[in-house]
Amino acid sequence: MSKSYTFYPGCSSQDKASGSNQQISVAATCDALDITLNDIPDWNCCGASIGYAGGGELPRIALSARNIALAEQSNPGQDIVASCPACWLATREAKERLAHSDTLRTDAQAALAEGGLEYKGEANVRHLTEVLIEDIGYEGMASKVVKPLEGIKVASYVGCQANRPYGITGESFENPLYLDKMSEAMGAEAMSDYQKKSQCCGGALNFSEPEKSQALVKDILEAAYDSGAEMLVTPCAMCQMNTEAFQDDINKTYGTNFNMPVVYYSQMMAVAYGKSAKEAGLDQQIIRASKLEEIAAK
Repeated sequence: MSKSYTFYPGCSSQDKASGSNQQISVAATCDALDITLNDIPDWNCCGASIGYAGGGELPRIALSARNIALAEQSNPGQDIVASCPACWLATREAKERLAHSDTLRTDAQAALAEGGLEYKGEANVRHLTEVLIEDIGYEGMASKVVKPLEGIKVASYVGCQANRPYGITGESFENPLYLDKMSEAMGAEAMSDYQKKSQCCGGALNFSEPEKSQALVKDILEAAYDSGAEMLVTPCAMCQMNTEAFQDDINKTYGTNFNMPVVYYSQMMAVAYGKSAKEAGLDQQIIRASKLEEIAAK
């Protein structure tokens, strides 16, 4: 049975943006699972960064409130779903803050009224992995596999924002297992002793103080190699970029020889569901996920 949700794509998912291959693979995965994602019309940036860069709380919260209001107006009764952890976190935080601050809600409503919108805050805000786990289930995900990812050893790198402060219901903040279970449902081998599942990659610090971020990424990659993994899987566009795009810089700084593919869980799933490498967004990798490409080509 088809399931429908209101979808918040987020900035990084747009064509030629840093996470566009995530959106390509999300579309392919949802197609295989008979999930319909209805984009929020005229959506805007969630404001994930501006509040922490001096923009203030109200503008940041009002941006997400506008997305929620548009979602509720266009698709009443549907859950709002995001594939980007930062977008999910910002949107969910906005709903929580607006529910607990009369002043903030009044000010946000006044801002939205200028655009003819009203915030109700009735829709649930969920990450796509929540939908897959809670509404489809691990067995449901596994039932759609046509090309099992046998022989691929995966380290599940969840990162910060997909795990704290909200995370997945029932999961440990320190040792979340859901990406391991999703990998195993696709036929891959999850490295159970991977030690850096929830360590921060440094986020946007990589642009202002790259040496600090890259020191963190070095530990994340080193732990993946130590666990026996040959591929890193993540739900986050920032985590994906930091752990893949800067491996050469880290190698030059530390004398390492990292060359590990870093893919989105949705890319892994799309291949297992019989999609081509292009449909899974694998053609946009900096470090080619050759084993996934080989399976996709079968």
